[in-house]
Amino acid sequence: MLKSLQSDLLHDAESRDLKVIVISAEGPVFSSGHDLKELTAEQGPDYHAEVFRACSEVMMLIQNHPVPIIAMVNGLATAAGCQLVASCDIAVASDKSSFATPGVTIGLFCSTPGVAVGRALPRKVALEMLFTGEPMSAQEALLHGLLSRVVPEERLEEETMRIARKVASLSRPVLSLGKAAFYRQLAQDLRTAYHLASQTMVDNLGLPDAQEGIQAFLQKRDPVWSH
Repeated sequence: MLKSLQSDLLHDAESRDLKVIVISAEGPVFSSGHDLKELTAEQGPDYHAEVFRACSEVMMLIQNHPVPIIAMVNGLATAAGCQLVASCDIAVASDKSSFATPGVTIGLFCSTPGVAVGRALPRKVALEMLFTGEPMSAQEALLHGLLSRVVPEERLEEETMRIARKVASLSRPVLSLGKAAFYRQLAQDLRTAYHLASQTMVDNLGLPDAQEGIQAFLQKRDPVWSH
């Protein structure tokens, strides 16, 4: 699954026509994470290392991807599945969804999911999930910042596509620049973050779409983006 997801994310990644990606699943489980049959002693540490390396590469690809990536969740997301939701730029879930990092209950602490979950949730909330393995409801996940919004199941696709269409209506170069800068500044101290963000604003103003947007606003018309 990881290789398939990675391939899908990379497909047309540099195309000017690609503006947004939505990750979804069919059935009652969004993603239950790794196949435990791949994690038995028979496979060996080298194989295990490759499994977690591949998973980490996909999660980092989501953050480094040039367009916004939205998770549309309708059901259970556990372990690496919860990690996937936490890694996406935006996450919309139905009110029947739930989230968990249950590895500790089978003797395998969710250390790699903890990287994404620990960056999406407050520390104590993330650690409670990791230490207990207990599931979190969609409303709790929304409250703590794992999700962008929660809607009734029958409105999930409609609401997700509404957000996706809004993103797709905007300038790809501006979104790509802004997404990259947002994640870069998070890892910096306050002064460095503002320096980086200020330079990004200057670079943004140098984009044709920025000048088009400013002129359109001043002229009270809709902007015409380059792509």
